Amino acid sequence: MTELALQLSERQTADFEMIGNGGFAPLTGFQGSADWQRVCDEMRTAAGDYWPIPITLATGLECEVGDVIKVTSDDGKPLGTVTVEEIYQRDLEHEAKSVYRTTDLEHPGVAAIHEDGTRCIAGPIQVDALPDHEDAFQRRYLTPAESKQAFADRGWKRVVAFQTRNPIHRAHEYLTKAALEVSDGLFIHPLIGKTKAGDVPADVRMKCYELLMEDYYPDDRVILGVNPSKMHYAGPREAVLHAIVRRNYGCTHFIVGRDHAGVGDYYGTYEAQELFDEIDLDELGIEPLKFEHTFWCNKCEGMASNKTCPHDADSHLFLSGTKVREMLGNGEMPPPEFSRPEVAQILIDAYKEDN
Repeated sequence: MTELALQLSERQTADFEMIGNGGFAPLTGFQGSADWQRVCDEMRTAAGDYWPIPITLATGLECEVGDVIKVTSDDGKPLGTVTVEEIYQRDLEHEAKSVYRTTDLEHPGVAAIHEDGTRCIAGPIQVDALPDHEDAFQRRYLTPAESKQAFADRGWKRVVAFQTRNPIHRAHEYLTKAALEVSDGLFIHPLIGKTKAGDVPADVRMKCYELLMEDYYPDDRVILGVNPSKMHYAGPREAVLHAIVRRNYGCTHFIVGRDHAGVGDYYGTYEAQELFDEIDLDELGIEPLKFEHTFWCNKCEGMASNKTCPHDADSHLFLSGTKVREMLGNGEMPPPEFSRPEVAQILIDAYKEDN
């Protein structure tokens, strides 16, 4: 048995952390070829558990079955070990078609697996330490065991989770509060791992979330945590992964909105919601709360969706993401019906610092 060393990439570090802290249960290590094949083909592990995206460790490190590899995070912190049980080649085209529904290298998820490569090692991990995070994230960090305890301490039985990789604008605020109306508590759980270029940096988003929590949500009904996972941009399949993760954190319900975990026009607007119709929710262990696209309606004089608003599009306030970024970059405040002015100001300030 040879002892080797491997520095993980930023994305691999996130996977190690999610396996190690229990967020990726029932996984106990990086997946082997049997898991990889069945996850791609059936959205299940080799053991039969629901699992929609392969969690693999691609590396060119020379090693053999039985080797114990000491691993460090992308910034060099010792994390623990991986014991090599298998070395195999994955089919990137098959994984791309199955998981991302495209082989287009312009898709950030497809590009990421091609960048990682085909050769993978698989085996259980031993966790000696978790990766470090910036102070803004660390003070909100909860492991799944800690979040479950926090919910129990508050007496919450019905807990709804909200996944986000963007600032919370009025539409998001509306649907989280609608979910909160029928729940004991809300777990706002933004993803802080690796995202694509152009997404708002996680530390800026955290300022927006904390401001909203302080001014617009009831203290005793909301908990803000952080999800150290990375984005795959796998649309429907990633929505299922996000649900499994929040189940592991102790949530009973999970908000699935418009184009969940999508990018570009690779997925249909409500494909993520439709995928949950094919899943045994009792077996999955968490229930989706499906929301339509929401907007401000001038005639209704409030937030609404096509389920609740009878008026045509001329009455609805619509701003594309491109238009909002352009306004913020120019120091221009979006309408208060779209974004709380305090949130918009944080984003404007952040754009100024970058330029």
